[in-house]
Amino acid sequence: MTTSVPSLPAADGPPRDPRLGPRAAAVLVFGSSAAVLVVEIVALRLLAPYLGLTLETSTMVIGIALTAIALGSWLGGRIADRVDPHRLIGPALGVSGVVVALTPLLLRTAAEWAPVLLLLVAAATLLVPGALLSAVTPLVTKVRLTSLAETGTVVGRLSGVGTFGAIVGTVLTGFVLVSRLPVSSILIGLGALLVIGSALVGRRARRRRRAVSLALATVAAGGLATGIAPGGCDAETRYHCARIVADPGRDSGRTLLLDGVRHSYVDIDDPAHLEFVYVRALASVVDTAFPEGEPLAAHHLGGGGLTFPRYLAAARPGTRSLVSEIDGGVVRIDREQLGLGRSTGIEVRVEDGRLGLGRLDADSRDLVVGDAFGGVSVPWHLTTVESLTDVRRVLGPGGLYVANLIDHGELAFARAEVATLAEVFPYVALLGDPADTGLDPEAAPDGGNLVVVAADRPLDAHAVQEALDGRRTGWKIATGDALAAWTGDARVLTDDYAPVDQLLQPSPSRTAR
Repeated sequence: MTTSVPSLPAADGPPRDPRLGPRAAAVLVFGSSAAVLVVEIVALRLLAPYLGLTLETSTMVIGIALTAIALGSWLGGRIADRVDPHRLIGPALGVSGVVVALTPLLLRTAAEWAPVLLLLVAAATLLVPGALLSAVTPLVTKVRLTSLAETGTVVGRLSGVGTFGAIVGTVLTGFVLVSRLPVSSILIGLGALLVIGSALVGRRARRRRRAVSLALATVAAGGLATGIAPGGCDAETRYHCARIVADPGRDSGRTLLLDGVRHSYVDIDDPAHLEFVYVRALASVVDTAFPEGEPLAAHHLGGGGLTFPRYLAAARPGTRSLVSEIDGGVVRIDREQLGLGRSTGIEVRVEDGRLGLGRLDADSRDLVVGDAFGGVSVPWHLTTVESLTDVRRVLGPGGLYVANLIDHGELAFARAEVATLAEVFPYVALLGDPADTGLDPEAAPDGGNLVVVAADRPLDAHAVQEALDGRRTGWKIATGDALAAWTGDARVLTDDYAPVDQLLQPSPSRTAR
């Protein structure tokens, strides 16, 4: 007589949870890992208007995100050994979804009303969802394990799925979502998806209905909260939060703000009106260096509101200006709100400035203008010997390079950039307010906008100074020994060494350029 023996769970692990099959497990791990990277990338864009788009800001966000991943993975694994992990997956997704949906409101409100708390709020909105979502992988892994014999297979498969999810989240956000949706919409939508996932883990009809209700509530609450939050944009471009502000003193005057910083002033009806002092300094140099009214072939690194290309088109009819502007959203604003016409001799290409420079023929330009900024700093790859050598390559005989810089405090970056220009060009000059640059021996440098000029021919410093005085800039020009003494032993910037963000000193105010 034979006796049947009931099957028993393996002694080295719990029975597999029938409610979480391999496909559901993979979806949970994939989705939660992707969500962590979406939140990280979008957080950089939310913080840029208040902290700047600098290496330090990026490093801080990445560091907090990695801390959240490490903390969530460690705690998730420990908790999974003590509590039924299936009970924790839904709450982890749900709480993450709510925090993610409210992140735009929390960050923008803190930035406007309690700036001292911004870093703390930013850390919390990254750490909480990041840790909870990272805990999903060890929780799901624990549910799927049945015996030590398959530990390697289960752990390896889910680890690979999670890594692939992180890759998809990164690529999807950088190449698709940010270019098509406002960052607030991305986070509200992601929050709603996480809430739906939290309610669907149990696969019950009642939970499906609850999922729909919670998702709708999340979208409504997040959308309403974002709508009343301070610091909104007229338009969210691929790189910036953009606004156009009308000048109450000039009917046709408009100011372009990018991430809260004044980047360009445009008089739509009078392009010869130059509001910003540094633009008047650029005009003073160009008007002195070339015969009056002579058309030029110019290339502009950075476009913004296209103030200077418009000026050249008006002051020098027939001038051909080619502009490399990396942000297509800014170009769209130029066309739709700032009156950029098609018959002005201005061609705008949506491209990186250095790549655009590399496509130009040698000796093809009379003038190259550098006015590209990421936040309040010149993109580092436009400041190096290699980049400036390319600038000199495209300039014809007698050509001129003029660039706008911003620095503060000891002006370490500005000094390094002047030293770098002197490495490439035989003639270099610096223009600025003597009190800001430190060229006034009786004043400590404070900083602000500076203009550097470089050429393969001597500059008429006296004529430039007269032009600066005529435009009421209050600026002075420095060349020769005075500029060499000002530069000191500043280190030359190269593609291998260009710590621009570290050399820059913080500005006491980020409201103007």
